Amino acid sequence: MLVLPLGITWFLAAILALLDGRRSWVGLLGVAGLAAAFAVTVWLTTVVLQVGRLEMTAGGWPAGIGITLRLDALGALFAVTSLVVLLAALGCEVLSGVRARAFPALVLFLATGLNGLFLTGDAFNFYVFFEVSMIASFVLTGYGERSREMRATMIFVMVNLLGSVLFLAGTVALYHVTGTLDMVGISEQIGSVRPSTVILIASMILVAFAVKLGLFPFHFWLPAVYRDTRPVVAAILSGAVANIGGYGLLRFGGELLPSALEVGATALLVLGAASIVYGELLAISRYPTSEVLAYSSIGQVGYILIALAVGGELGYGAAILYAVANSLNKTLLFLATGLLGGTVGAAFAVGAFSVAGVPPSVGFFGKVAVFQAGIADGSAAIVCLVSVGAALSFVYMFQIYQRNFWRGRAPRSSSPLSARLLILGLAGLVVALGIWPEPLLAAGRQAATGLAGQPR
Repeated sequence: MLVLPLGITWFLAAILALLDGRRSWVGLLGVAGLAAAFAVTVWLTTVVLQVGRLEMTAGGWPAGIGITLRLDALGALFAVTSLVVLLAALGCEVLSGVRARAFPALVLFLATGLNGLFLTGDAFNFYVFFEVSMIASFVLTGYGERSREMRATMIFVMVNLLGSVLFLAGTVALYHVTGTLDMVGISEQIGSVRPSTVILIASMILVAFAVKLGLFPFHFWLPAVYRDTRPVVAAILSGAVANIGGYGLLRFGGELLPSALEVGATALLVLGAASIVYGELLAISRYPTSEVLAYSSIGQVGYILIALAVGGELGYGAAILYAVANSLNKTLLFLATGLLGGTVGAAFAVGAFSVAGVPPSVGFFGKVAVFQAGIADGSAAIVCLVSVGAALSFVYMFQIYQRNFWRGRAPRSSSPLSARLLILGLAGLVVALGIWPEPLLAAGRQAATGLAGQPR
């Protein structure tokens, strides 16, 4: 069953690549395939939360030699979140009208890469699926084929290739010093490696994932790409592809290289704080909605880094919860900016309140989790930073809503009702997780417990 989510998306993507994705039935077939993969992943997640980690090695090879698939609470949570994002984005575009024949197939190839990332137990296979995801993302960035999308594609490709090279170098270095690519084996052997070597390897991996997340000062590519791509692509990049960075930092930092994460806690705090302050202030100063949301993305991922710096079960849990909330928020906001109609403003308002941490929304619990981590760490600076960041988020979100939905003129035409209802459904999910957060909180706690090295 661990292979099934990968198999569904991979084989269906190969079939859809031969068909014209602009035809409605082809797009709906892609949505159905993603929905099937999502259903299987949700079922696997319930099994993992009940019985613990699932694992298999292909071909009957011994663990550490054959290709290992391993699913725990952390990978399951990120897999489900990413599939929700891709389902919402693909469904919205299919209902509004696909503009390029390859779009549904590319989304499914991206889903395959992301599922592989979250299900693999091997560092090199992580890199392989990493590259599958990035290749699909590179092509998706040019969706629309206007000059601005082509410019965004070139920026995205050049910068993210640098991140890929750094991550590959870090993976090779891990194999060199531990003699294995199995993640469990790496975590067991890394304690015997010289601390200076571990810190060097961890630094390469940190920079690679920081580039993917768009953390300050590795953010320089992000505003131009999010601004110049179509809203549906920006939603995919910020809501799904950015999860590579958050998940990678948690998996490689919290599980494989915890000693390096502890040594670099101060540096992580500084980078996280700089991302929050820089991103929030620049978001307030920008006028175009796409630019405001782009700089907001830089600020929001800073909270993940701060929670990682706190570490331990509480810090890891806060980072996981915030990453999930941020994915849903950014997807909702970017998709809403690409639609017209009376109900779109209500959906955008839900996402705006969630980013600002206003209850009842899933973003409220993300902010509270980081706030609690700061209190537990005894850091008044973190507590103040979270409070000020929430206030700044409310300011720029209110500015967007005022310009686009409050004082703006009524649109002459509206997007299809089905697409607007889909966005309202996503907004309903954000609110539902704020009203009934217990399943998400329980899954986050179990994932954090596993990372912290306690009994699963």
